[in-house]
Amino acid sequence: MGIRDDAAEIRAGGWRTLAALHGLIDAALEKALQAEHRLSVVEYTVLDALSRQDGWHMRMQQLARAAALSSSATTRLVARLEGRGLLGRYLCPDDRRGIYTELTPEGRELLTAARPVHDATLEATLARAVEVPELAPLVRALANLEAPATR
Repeated sequence: MGIRDDAAEIRAGGWRTLAALHGLIDAALEKALQAEHRLSVVEYTVLDALSRQDGWHMRMQQLARAAALSSSATTRLVARLEGRGLLGRYLCPDDRRGIYTELTPEGRELLTAARPVHDATLEATLARAVEVPELAPLVRALANLEAPATR
């Protein structure tokens, strides 16, 4: 195996470690959020992304990027959350082709209730993951990341 092959294997191993940690976290969050609040991880992600916006709304394509979903999957998810009364859609006043999505008061209330469950589950899962030798370096690296600057 040459040097280039070693580098590719190291990157692939890093990716597998990241995927394993993500899977562990995602499964724990899904179980906790569903049990406590009837929310999936992606639904929580959408509500959380909307809550972090000035004016509490986003264009659909921004929301798709924030949730790492395709446009069609985002449309279906937004329709489902809208049907539950957690968010609403309206046309952008400046560009009639643009559609904004925003949290409703019910959506903000559910997010406020779900956030402690999300955060506690994330913390507990990372605490368990740091005990797994293969995952420990990645968990420690995550702890050292700086929080993004706020506006």
